[in-house]
Amino acid sequence: MNRTIRRLSVAAVVSALVLTACGRGGDDDSGGGDGATGPGVTEEPCPDAVDDTKGCIYLGTISDLTGAFKGVGVPLTAGGAAFWQYVNENGGVGGYEVNVTEYVRDNAYNPEVHAQVYSEIKEDVLAMAQSLGTVATEAMLMDADAEELLVVPATLGSNWYFEDRVLELGTSYCAEAMNAVDYGVDELEADKVAVVHFPGDYGDDAMVGARIAAEERGVEFTDIQTGPGADQQAAAVKAVVDSEADLVVIATGPLEVAAVVGGSVQQGFKGKFVGSIPTWNAALLQSPAGPALQASYLWATSFPLWDTESAGFEAMRAANGDATPNDYFALGWTGGYIMKAVLEQAIENDDLTRAGLLEAATGLDGIDSEGMLPEGSANYAGDANDAAVRATQLGVPTPGTSTGIAPSVDFFTGPTAEGYDFQEACYLQK
Repeated sequence: MNRTIRRLSVAAVVSALVLTACGRGGDDDSGGGDGATGPGVTEEPCPDAVDDTKGCIYLGTISDLTGAFKGVGVPLTAGGAAFWQYVNENGGVGGYEVNVTEYVRDNAYNPEVHAQVYSEIKEDVLAMAQSLGTVATEAMLMDADAEELLVVPATLGSNWYFEDRVLELGTSYCAEAMNAVDYGVDELEADKVAVVHFPGDYGDDAMVGARIAAEERGVEFTDIQTGPGADQQAAAVKAVVDSEADLVVIATGPLEVAAVVGGSVQQGFKGKFVGSIPTWNAALLQSPAGPALQASYLWATSFPLWDTESAGFEAMRAANGDATPNDYFALGWTGGYIMKAVLEQAIENDDLTRAGLLEAATGLDGIDSEGMLPEGSANYAGDANDAAVRATQLGVPTPGTSTGIAPSVDFFTGPTAEGYDFQEACYLQK
């Protein structure tokens, strides 16, 4: 399997990891089964166990609970916790229940904070149920004690195609942007496209994907880089209007989307916007930009939407109860299927260590997610390029729907993403 990662230059974050690394090491604990067990596996039951005769598997979560992407991180974390509670209530995994609440940490979308809080929990967890932030996750995986650490990322960077230890799910920002441009060319007859994006892994991954598609389709391309802050988008709005683009791919946060789309439409811009998956928040419908978003913005995602009819979605909706529906809650639930499949295989192999989990993961060529994951997901045994998920659907902001988004364009893979050969992370080509 050819998924060796090409590393980022993140020396400052790596230094933070090295300086904070301390503790008792990764010695095996005795667990609730007959095979070998690793850190984060105990014979003792989980706190608030459903069945106190079972042992406990502790998984870590490092997410953005207070920073720029807290609107993603908070419901993602809640969805993951709800999934494992559901699993525990239905018998757990082998002789164990799974706990994802004891070792939840907030990184405030700051790589240095991510490093610090990882050092606090790394000796106590078997794997990471969630890690939000591409650069921070990359740096965490470079830590000497993370040599075999398995991670479900809350990030869709195309770099994860090349890393055995990361259980990527969904279509990358790069392929998603390729599909957006192909949609613009094929359905909107676009001959000019632009990208408004944050600098760095997320925004650059989308920008490069859009640029590749624009070059492939022979259309004019404009790169518009912007920073965070709704009140900092005047230059981006001017650049969008000046570009006269028919389609604008946008890879920022939700607040910036509202400012850019609302401001551009107010100034007479007639093109369409397609936002990467982190750009949407249902609260935007109630903002002053709501009408502009309904008229001009489409949300790109590779995951089925909230009201999808499947066994997984029915269980997820029941677990959500009377709480407000949220597509990121659904994504948090969805990621649990992958880790559950890995844990089950490792238990079957009598090797519930980090090395055992890694071996189990790299043997997977698909799982049953009860309709939650896009087709082709969880092929970690295949070549990175062959295993890459490339499908996208588009939703339109719609008041009165469960999560403020209604399906607009069904799952499709454009010709650019279909034919592209992924050999390195897209953002490295910026």
